Amino acid sequence: MTDFTMKTDASGVATITWDVQGKSMNVLSLEGWEELDACVTEALADDAVKGIVITSGKDTFAGGMDLNIIAKMKASAGDDPAKGLMDGLMKSHAILRKIERAGMDAKTNKGGKPIAAALPGTALGIGLEIPLACHRIFAADNPKAKIGLPEIMVGIFPGMGGTTRLVRKMGAMAASPLLLEGKLNDPKKAKAAGVIDEVVDDPVAAAKEWVLSEPKIVKPWDEKGYKMPGGEPYHPAGFMTFVGASAMVNGKTMGVYPAAKALLSAVYEGAMVPFDTALKIEARWFTNVLMNPSSEAMIRSIFINKEALEKGANRPDVADQKVKKVGVLGAGMMGAGISLVSALAGIEVVLIDQTQEAADKGKSYTTAYMDKGIARKKATEEKKEAVLGLINATTDLEALKDCDLIVEAVFEDVGVKAEMTKKVEAIIGDDAIFATNTSTLPITELAKASVRPEQFIGIHFFSPVDKMLLVEIIRGKETGDVAVAKSLDFVRQIRKTPIVVNDERFFYANRCILPYVNEGVRMVQEGVEPALIENAAKLVGMPLGPLQLTDETSIDLGVKIAKATKAAMGDAYDDTADELIFWMADEGRLGRKANAGFYDYDEKGKRQLLWSGLRDRYDVKDDQPELVEVQHRLLFAQVLEAVRALEENVLMDIREGDVGAILGWGFAPWSGGPFSWLDILGAPYAAARCDELTEKFGDRFACPALLRDMADSGQSFYGRFGTGSDSKAA
Repeated sequence: MTDFTMKTDASGVATITWDVQGKSMNVLSLEGWEELDACVTEALADDAVKGIVITSGKDTFAGGMDLNIIAKMKASAGDDPAKGLMDGLMKSHAILRKIERAGMDAKTNKGGKPIAAALPGTALGIGLEIPLACHRIFAADNPKAKIGLPEIMVGIFPGMGGTTRLVRKMGAMAASPLLLEGKLNDPKKAKAAGVIDEVVDDPVAAAKEWVLSEPKIVKPWDEKGYKMPGGEPYHPAGFMTFVGASAMVNGKTMGVYPAAKALLSAVYEGAMVPFDTALKIEARWFTNVLMNPSSEAMIRSIFINKEALEKGANRPDVADQKVKKVGVLGAGMMGAGISLVSALAGIEVVLIDQTQEAADKGKSYTTAYMDKGIARKKATEEKKEAVLGLINATTDLEALKDCDLIVEAVFEDVGVKAEMTKKVEAIIGDDAIFATNTSTLPITELAKASVRPEQFIGIHFFSPVDKMLLVEIIRGKETGDVAVAKSLDFVRQIRKTPIVVNDERFFYANRCILPYVNEGVRMVQEGVEPALIENAAKLVGMPLGPLQLTDETSIDLGVKIAKATKAAMGDAYDDTADELIFWMADEGRLGRKANAGFYDYDEKGKRQLLWSGLRDRYDVKDDQPELVEVQHRLLFAQVLEAVRALEENVLMDIREGDVGAILGWGFAPWSGGPFSWLDILGAPYAAARCDELTEKFGDRFACPALLRDMADSGQSFYGRFGTGSDSKAA
């Protein structure tokens, strides 16, 4: 089957249709490139063809490029992967330049055939770069369609001419949100921004009419006297744009994301040379990014592995377990959020709480969410009523009778959860699955209250539920495959990314987060400048420093977790980070919720500076540690727990470890996750660094046996455990 087909009608319009068989959305492959090139070449050479329209056989245009192409380009060059990438990119540029020039005379710009793009719906990545090479872009009036270049979100940038063409079409300032932030627009907003040219009811018909109208087709940048909108780098206006853009990029990325800096370099350097040279500069910077291990790791984790997990890479082989009706026990913040995302997915919800007032309050969270959507024109009153109509807020447990999934989100107490488990299991059907939402309590222990532990499972949602993308599914010792499959199918329905882990205290996510927080606290107690700790974390790509993270999650919660963990672990518990946390709780500095924590807050709750009382209680040393040492303490505290979780079979798949870390607590996304970061460092260096940190700071940095073995044998995590079915630890 071919991805691109061409048909010429009686009026002389050749319509090239992109329709990848077996895919819900078009993605470009190497074979597809060749087919598109062949179609364009044939149409340009055919005297009977007066104009060309490129469109899609689907209700969308394209979702981008198959990122596995990058690996194929590298592999094709053997010992010189950079050459393979550069050669492949320049071939792609040649195809798009062929579309853009369309047979025109190189010197006079005379001749040529009009080529228009007709977009029935969403056009992303290469799905917009191809239209940008055309002479006019028509899009259907489809408000659900998204048009843009989101490559920066997965660690690369538009490298098939999209960067150069968009900047030359719109100017650097206007193009920056689309390029540097990956901003997506609906067709009307894309037209208003100058990305596309027309929004019509029938884009194919409009495109055909246009190509037959003998339009002018020379692009502005191919004409003499072209001036870039907004000014070039050394134009007074352009100079200010580039100075500001450089500051903005470094402020947002902290210098750790190579793609943003490379994109800005490609734009800046490309703006000072002719168009074809600018394309070559773009290709070189794109090659530079693709050769950077950070970009490779981000693509693998945020795109390839994330997609694989969402499609059920580790789903047990059982029948479809799609959820029809979910019962949510507890209408607090978590229960309200779970109800919202379930109803948005079209699932019937029974929201239970002890009082009708509490249940109604939980449902009102959905009302408020939909009202915000209406105010932003992202929802309608009809949609709001439909979503609210799916939620039955009640105190009556009998309403759970026909639910096929229960998600219990009551108070984090073993006794309270056990009581609810017994009450609800007496009502629900024999096939229903009971899931408990907990962040720390062992699932196997909670399952003791169940009369059917094989149907009992843990589902750890992250707060706020509607914004956080990760859901951690915890398999207890007796949890069966159907319960796992049901949970995975539910998470897919609510459009989240799941990871499945085995039961152990703190599971996977919190097991890695807590050492990060504790290491920051220890450093304060040691006399390390608190601002150094916080900024070191941000400069290495963590979204929040450990002290700010503690404020956000609340200091009294930290005290509660510490006490519960000490009670469970006894003498094995390391309490060296407790003194500061317990003292702050006693002082009433409980974090953001109390307007007082590691940071000060104003009367409106806005975070101010770090609290001066920290320096008063813990003298700041004159001799402060090096930045890299602080960063390594913070990162190794997390990644060594990830390795130990893998060793102990809590984590069963390194892909889940990397994706879960990025989506769950924002572990340095530029690194691709804990295992990818260790691969970037190399196992020998990582093991040696563990030894140095252990000697200086203690056994918590001891090198795990698995990492030591990999260092001795020169292995990497992805080399040893693979990226597909071999990625499992066992």
